[in-house]
Amino acid sequence: MTAHSQAFDRWIRTRFCDFNTELEHLYWQQDDKANVDNIGGDLKQQLESEGRSLILPLLNEGNTNNGFDNAFDLLGNVGLYMAACRRHEITEPSREQSSPLIEASALAMHIGASIGVTPRFATAHLTTHNKALNGSYKRFTHLDDEKVFIDYNTKGILAYKRAADAIIKIQPLGISHPITADLLHAAKQGLKDVIESNKLLFQKLDTDRFFNCVRPYYKPYRVGNEVYRGANAGDFAGINVIDLQLGLCFANEPSYSQMLVDKFLYMMPEDQLILRECMRGTSIMDEFLAAHDCHQQQWYQKNLSLFLDVCKLHGKTAIQHHNQLVERYITLPSAGIAQQHMEKITASGPPLHELLNTLEKLRDRRAAHQRDDIRTRYADIEALKSTLVSM
Repeated sequence: MTAHSQAFDRWIRTRFCDFNTELEHLYWQQDDKANVDNIGGDLKQQLESEGRSLILPLLNEGNTNNGFDNAFDLLGNVGLYMAACRRHEITEPSREQSSPLIEASALAMHIGASIGVTPRFATAHLTTHNKALNGSYKRFTHLDDEKVFIDYNTKGILAYKRAADAIIKIQPLGISHPITADLLHAAKQGLKDVIESNKLLFQKLDTDRFFNCVRPYYKPYRVGNEVYRGANAGDFAGINVIDLQLGLCFANEPSYSQMLVDKFLYMMPEDQLILRECMRGTSIMDEFLAAHDCHQQQWYQKNLSLFLDVCKLHGKTAIQHHNQLVERYITLPSAGIAQQHMEKITASGPPLHELLNTLEKLRDRRAAHQRDDIRTRYADIEALKSTLVSM
């Protein structure tokens, strides 16, 4: 990390957080907490100008030859700065043809193109690749609810990764291998950890604070001429590895494959490689369906029972996410928001009703619910259950 990178990193961890926290306190005091117009003008100007002054020397030196980790970390810092400017509407995509953050855009595009990721901050910058110094990692604000959100998102992502790591190791061993049972047990534990982490998140995260003071930093913003959607907690390979390896979702189904295409550059390069490999393979569910003639074998009964447990837990995490996090922290609070703010609610770009419809279908695919309008594995799961001696 160069001296200029270190100076920018120190600013992101200190004054940047201070500015955002002060502005959040000002917004919170209003009746219309979603309004940011004509509030804290001096603070916004300082935020923008101090960030620009630190980014300019980084742009001039060109910081793309210090290894992936340093480049990715710097991209995250630039992205946090641009996301904060978007949150405070220093920049706002609908009123601009190109970003007014010229230096930040140029640096973000330079780094993003050089390392093969989207030129904005991604989920990994605040979760799995967010280095702590003296016990403190990077955040937008000093607010407790933001820390709760990041802490439990990180816990959940790492638990999903543990489950995915176990599941992906099954394919080269085969469904009849005795060690496959151990891997399915590990996957079950990982998904149970996701559920437990989510429960704690829902207990500790204040709805109004999240909706008004945390969520707005994850909105789409413009880099150069292009608008890039907001970072999403699902922007890692693990959850889709589980979808595809279990066979609950299909890589050749248009809406699901579109989601994968949209998220590839928001993931770490190693995650991109893992997910591409999974898109080319067969699923564990299809292997069990093809092994129907072995249903009286002990390995079949044991491993299928564990496999169905994993499918059920994966569905449970999807139901939990949609019915609690999405409903409680986005749908319900958005009902009381002033009409002029409605178009700016979602981090992914589309209107709220379209986003909710997409998420509902994804939930039902992962949970293998019976539906007539989309393809799910409900019938196949029922067919496999019927081959279990104990059921």
